[in-house]
Amino acid sequence: MATTARPGLAASLERLGTETAFSVLARAQELERQGRDVIHLEIGAPDFPTPRHICDAATASLRAGETSYCPSAGLPELRAAAAAYLSESRGVVVRPENTIVGTGAKPFLFFGILATCNPGDEVVYPDPGFPIYESAIRWAGATPVPLPLLEERDFTFSPDDLAERLGPRTKLVILNSPQNPTGGVLSAEDVATAAELVAETDAWVLSDEVYSQMLYEGEFTSVASRPGMLERTILLDGFSKTYSMTGWRCGFAAVPHELVDPLTRFFVNSTSCVPPFVQRAGVVALEGPQDEPRAMMEEFRLRRDLVVDGLNRLPGVTCRVPKGAFYVFPNVSATPLPADELAERLLSEAGVAVLAGSAFGSVGRDNLRLSYANTRENLTAALDRMDAFLRGLP
Repeated sequence: MATTARPGLAASLERLGTETAFSVLARAQELERQGRDVIHLEIGAPDFPTPRHICDAATASLRAGETSYCPSAGLPELRAAAAAYLSESRGVVVRPENTIVGTGAKPFLFFGILATCNPGDEVVYPDPGFPIYESAIRWAGATPVPLPLLEERDFTFSPDDLAERLGPRTKLVILNSPQNPTGGVLSAEDVATAAELVAETDAWVLSDEVYSQMLYEGEFTSVASRPGMLERTILLDGFSKTYSMTGWRCGFAAVPHELVDPLTRFFVNSTSCVPPFVQRAGVVALEGPQDEPRAMMEEFRLRRDLVVDGLNRLPGVTCRVPKGAFYVFPNVSATPLPADELAERLLSEAGVAVLAGSAFGSVGRDNLRLSYANTRENLTAALDRMDAFLRGLP
């Protein structure tokens, strides 16, 4: 009997990366199905419920029958609310017609890179950084150019390092502050320097600001606020982190006029639109009371302090104090195990799910990433397990 040929897969799939947090989560859940107890510090999702008034807005919209298609760029009401929020929080004039709503933040990363970069173009991005940056750059056929975030600078970049990486082939510069995975925050001076350096090139900027409201000290500074930068910046924000709405899949971005139509066409070709009842909830999130997000940040502050103090007491571990987000990025180079193996064994032997820093780039190869989006009780238990595991190593 003749052998039937099997269809092949696209070669471009080899350029498409993934997000290790989800694979570690799947492995941790499999251990739980086997009866193991696992403390989850791997996934970057707030553990608080979405505020009730936001949920009520979505429910009211559903009951009103708003369950059909809506404009691909977003409901006018949400575009206006997002533009007003960005204008007030960034100190610039953002117009509703330059604001687009998307299914979370990731599509803006992907589509922003695809809309601005050709094969052979260079994209400067943070290392360690959100792994989807490099994945999308490679998928577009562009060349990723990692920009080291230095631990001795509290995980910010050296201006000299940025200047060295900018050149005639630079088409896009990605900035992220507060930062995933380190919790680092760019100072106003860092942002001003980046703006000045990029202004001397022909590059666009993609500023990932989804953690902009998750700051423990000082004021947030956006590169889009610098003179002349709004016209060349994709300013990305969303609801997932600030309002604990990760599963709602709704984000928004202010984009230069030239990119409004290209990015909208990407949404037309992919997801059509964000469900209108989700967008109604987004309007209420931005325009309604902000008490619960503020209370969430105060709890995160307590957890941060608990975790940083606990990590610095572990043998062979040092940890900087993050200034934003809800992550810590401890250095484990003085432990007996490489960070990758340590992360694996903490899950399999100690029941603590964390991520190896190498999942976010080569600069983080000596680090782990822990999300402290868990209860203080569980965080204390996780630190106790890690302590016992490390002290039991030969």
